[in-house]
Amino acid sequence: MTDKNTDKRTALLSATLDLVSNHGFHNAPMAKIAKLADVSAGTIYNYFSNKQDLVDSLYLHIKNEFTNAAFQGYDEEKPVKEGIKLIWFNMIEYKMANPKQANFLSQCEDSQIVSASVREQALEHLQPLLNLWERGQGKGVIRDVSPYLLYAYMVYPLSFFVAVKKRDEFHLTSEMQQHSFEMAWSAITIK
Repeated sequence: MTDKNTDKRTALLSATLDLVSNHGFHNAPMAKIAKLADVSAGTIYNYFSNKQDLVDSLYLHIKNEFTNAAFQGYDEEKPVKEGIKLIWFNMIEYKMANPKQANFLSQCEDSQIVSASVREQALEHLQPLLNLWERGQGKGVIRDVSPYLLYAYMVYPLSFFVAVKKRDEFHLTSEMQQHSFEMAWSAITIK
């Protein structure tokens, strides 16, 4: 792809992110996306086969960005709690610094807009965390439950903090972040 083509593709992804984050999937028609990206409506189809392909591509891009941030500095040799703490704090830092991306990921998790095959592909990005949970379960530290339950109690609440920050209802201080982590840790560990 030439730089001009890459710029158009990036503009389309950015426009989709803006529209979906601010107005939801159903209020982000292709015509609005093209207009916001400053390209003709037909140009979209040079890069994406349809809206599903566009949304799936954006989801994978953001999920990859999110997980790269989440696992920054992570070492598989760390003790379980230390590894989970590092990942959790990386995740909250990413989500608070990137509210549009965090909102988009939340909308994707809350709906069926992302195709099943892409959801499955995105799970691969979380493999280091899944492996860490499994190691913790093997050591008798982490509850022996589905990774979906672990995700629901450890990661999903981070979306709440982004939502209340967006509405300017709450500011999560460093001390509150520490308390929040301890609560998440308590929820997934064996007493």
